[in-house]
Amino acid sequence: MTKPPEKKKEENLENEDYAKLLDRYQFSAREIAFGSIVHGRIVRLTPTHILVDVGGKSEGLIPVEEFDPNDLRRLKPGDTVDAVLERADPKEGALILSKRKADTEHALDNLEKAFHARSWITGKVVERAKNGYLVNVGIPTFLPDSHADLRMVRDPSTLIGNAYKFKVIKFDRKTENAVLSRKLYLQEEREKKKKKVFGALAQGQRLKGTVRSLTSFGAFVDIGGIEGLLHISDMSWGKLGHPSEMLEVGQEVEVVVLDFNEKEERISLGVKQLTPDPWSDITEKYFQGQRIHGKVVSLTDFGAFVELEKGVEGLVHISDLSWSRKLVHPKKILSVGQEVEVSILDVNSESKRISLGLKQIQPHPLELLKQKIKPGSRIKGRITSITDFGAFLEVEPGIEGLIHISDLSWEKVKHPSDKLKVGDEAEVVVLNIDVEKQKVSLGIKQLQGDIWEDFFARHKTGDLLNVKIVRLADFGVFVEVLPGIEGVVFLSELDERRIDNPAEAFSAGEEKTAKIIKMSAKDKKLSLSFRQAQVEMQRLDYQKFLNSQDDRLTLGDLMRDKLESIKSQKLSAAKKEAKSDD
Repeated sequence: MTKPPEKKKEENLENEDYAKLLDRYQFSAREIAFGSIVHGRIVRLTPTHILVDVGGKSEGLIPVEEFDPNDLRRLKPGDTVDAVLERADPKEGALILSKRKADTEHALDNLEKAFHARSWITGKVVERAKNGYLVNVGIPTFLPDSHADLRMVRDPSTLIGNAYKFKVIKFDRKTENAVLSRKLYLQEEREKKKKKVFGALAQGQRLKGTVRSLTSFGAFVDIGGIEGLLHISDMSWGKLGHPSEMLEVGQEVEVVVLDFNEKEERISLGVKQLTPDPWSDITEKYFQGQRIHGKVVSLTDFGAFVELEKGVEGLVHISDLSWSRKLVHPKKILSVGQEVEVSILDVNSESKRISLGLKQIQPHPLELLKQKIKPGSRIKGRITSITDFGAFLEVEPGIEGLIHISDLSWEKVKHPSDKLKVGDEAEVVVLNIDVEKQKVSLGIKQLQGDIWEDFFARHKTGDLLNVKIVRLADFGVFVEVLPGIEGVVFLSELDERRIDNPAEAFSAGEEKTAKIIKMSAKDKKLSLSFRQAQVEMQRLDYQKFLNSQDDRLTLGDLMRDKLESIKSQKLSAAKKEAKSDD
């Protein structure tokens, strides 16, 4: 499209004025033209313009608006500045310059060079933008969120206002658009540092590092641009609840290289390895039965950890805290930081474990009880609990004794609750105090004396007794002689005939006459016989019959009567067996 005559006239006039100014400044048209960058020296600063000597008879003018306010405050005469020659102003008799356009040209040159050379450029993050940030590198450029850092940036404000180095991943000079990546620059620098660090690493090497971050499992330590992991287990020979108990972010720390793998970019570091392992000579310092003072460092549901020295801890198991039969939580007995005296129960250097006891420092309560109460003593106490096998009675505060179900009564007891109730006060006999097994055995039936002892004093082998069958077994039957006293009749002693299954011939509750054939006062055992009792009763009946007859009775009569009696018994037994078969 053809330009209007007025516009052409205006441009010709401007070019003519420009040419006159160039002559006045003694510039050659070949040396300077509109849009070219000139290098000048600041001559004077005014409220509206900066006067710049660009080598002519007059000065160039740069509006102050084109300077950054912070930069403007630092400017002084003599400083140099680059600017683009925009136009000539005949009225002012000066050249109008633009620093902003010069900055843009320089920025574009730098961006283009960095883009093609795959090098880096420095810029300042100035503000947050949609899905990224605006970065000033002389012109506004874009930094995507995904390229802002090696990891996701949780707080964008930490970047804004800071200057960083960036890679140029997209560039268009015509549109003056550029996309930057700080992430790629950091990755490249990390690779350089990685090669340098891993190239110089060696196991056992001591290094200085800086703690960069703390986690529940350890600390990450910077050792020359690459981070290694200092695991919590390698921080101290002692127990640590959290790395923050020993380290803080930014702290300088000396570490030793335990292991590394360049391919996996893994470096394992240690601190405790810088000092001798206190467990190496543990058996020389601690032994079973030794008493030692320590400090409670932690409490758990299963016990308390006590520090004996730096790096050496032992466990007082919950069962070794108190002599009480009831387990008490460690928090109710000890507190963290408390100084305690403990007894060493076991030392295991291989597993690095020391078992400690707190209760072993004090005399066993049963030892003291044994000194005050002797077996056979009668005492009173309250029933605290009842179980299927007996009842517990409080002997002293914190000490309970067991009344076993077999010691409740000389008679058979089905369940302890038939005789006692919780809260009842009862008188008992102390049967035994076993310190090693931590048991106190009590009895109630012993208050009445020993019925077995009385029984053995009144009876002897051969006596006939009236008994009641109470239980049937494969090997015979159990009979009750007296309440609390039982005996056994074995298969061979049940009857004249062979009986293999007692249940076929006898039943519980049946009353019989039995003969004592064996007695053991020591074991309180009785063996009896139905068979021998029958023979004995027949003998007695026969003797009684003889005593009732006169002297005229012949031997033949006696033999005949005896045969008739035996025949009658056999016939009766046969009928009974026939009935049982039916």
